[in-house]
Amino acid sequence: MQVIINGSPYSIEKNSSIKNLIEHLSVDGRYAIEINKNIIPKSQYSKIKINLGDKIEIVKAIGGG
Repeated sequence: MQVIINGSPYSIEKNSSIKNLIEHLSVDGRYAIEINKNIIPKSQYSKIKINLGDKIEIVKAIGGG
């Protein structure tokens, strides 16, 4: 199934949850997930399924001074 992740086409398995995607991409540290311009709470990552054509943004937090 084709989706867009951070502006680039990406293929994932049907019925994948956000949690599945994060594990597959090995995303770690502090980050936020947005699907179709809606920020998703971490408590929902295993419940929300990704749909064909979804536009997903994965934003990592960067500290600095």
